[in-house]
Amino acid sequence: MHAVPHATPDSDDLRRLYAHVRGRSLALAAPLSAEDAMVQSMADASPAKWHLAHTTWFLERFVLARRPGYAPFAPEWDVLLNSYYQSVGPMHARPRRGQLSRPSLEAVRDYRHEIDTRIQARFAADDLDDAARRHLLLALQHEQQHQELLLTDIKHAFWCNPLQPAYRDDLPHPHGRIHPQSWIDVDEAIVDIGAPPWPGEDGFAYDNESPRHRVLVPAHALAARPVSNGEYRGFVEDGGYREAAHWLSDGWATVQAQGWTRPLYWHEDLVHAHTLGGRRPLDPAAPVCHLSYYEAEAFARWAGARLPTEFEWERAAAALGPPHGHFADDDVLEPQADATQSDGASATGMPVQLFGDVWEWTSSAYGPWPGYAPWSGSIGEYNGKFMVGQWVLRGGSCATARGHIRATYRTFFPPDARWQFAGVRLAHDR
Repeated sequence: MHAVPHATPDSDDLRRLYAHVRGRSLALAAPLSAEDAMVQSMADASPAKWHLAHTTWFLERFVLARRPGYAPFAPEWDVLLNSYYQSVGPMHARPRRGQLSRPSLEAVRDYRHEIDTRIQARFAADDLDDAARRHLLLALQHEQQHQELLLTDIKHAFWCNPLQPAYRDDLPHPHGRIHPQSWIDVDEAIVDIGAPPWPGEDGFAYDNESPRHRVLVPAHALAARPVSNGEYRGFVEDGGYREAAHWLSDGWATVQAQGWTRPLYWHEDLVHAHTLGGRRPLDPAAPVCHLSYYEAEAFARWAGARLPTEFEWERAAAALGPPHGHFADDDVLEPQADATQSDGASATGMPVQLFGDVWEWTSSAYGPWPGYAPWSGSIGEYNGKFMVGQWVLRGGSCATARGHIRATYRTFFPPDARWQFAGVRLAHDR
């Protein structure tokens, strides 16, 4: 029921998806107090209250307000809730969102309820044309992105608190079996990469995923699974954070400037970490996460390998069919070890955990595909203007909504970003 509908979904399917996504945001915020929901622990993060309000503003601005004469709920909030849409109007500075004690959390929930009521009235009247349904689907995809950010941002906020409280103390904490790493040989081929422009017949895709085009992928080997906590701990214990030879120049400068000695959230004993369930023992078999691009690239050098290109990654993912893995819907909210492997190889001879658990850094800079064209209007600011100084990650994480991810999905962060559930899969040339 929660799979992503096609480009112009049936109204009943879209209505069910709407109820699920909007309800999920409130459920994720439910464990938070009003004080929790206002915290902003760094400039890259946002308060949970702002995520709840901004996603509602996006719905109102890009779905409801498309109709001439629409009366906005609180037009004075535009400057507070606009993120980066310059064509829409001015905005409150991102690093200062934690200063917004008003509107209150209660007022934000009232705002969500009112906009949901207005959208449901449009559904009931069968008053959503194809264009409105497309914008609504985009708004729901956008909200699913912010659901993941809500989790990663509150995890960082609670880590900054000396008490390091749990977001939820009822989260399970599975431990897996450690399997040896194995490699999958891939022959050279010309492959199709990316998605057709949306809207189309192949389902939703962001504009940065298109157009579909052909790429020569050289012969290579891809690791069967992501790098584990135990393997990364070997890098730390071997002095990986003290040896400049492993690091890109900017990465080494960042290590020194920031005093990095281990992954974000790891305790100095290297056997415990801060999680959304509080401080817990590290599972050596689970995928390592909260790595920057710099750390992922340095580990790969230390291991005598490299990061895969996003073309290599997408080629492998496309062969697996619909995404399958550990997602936020599983309600674990930490990466898990894969249970399908046998000793020395994946049980299917195919890579595992390409989807879910951890986003995987690639060696590809974030840029446009050949023939890329941003969407028209204000929503054209969604992706294209960030195509500089960023690196591509693929696959989703344990905080990503199931049904949100696909083989062509490209997310991006600057190389020093660590607070996302980002890990690493190795590759090497053949």
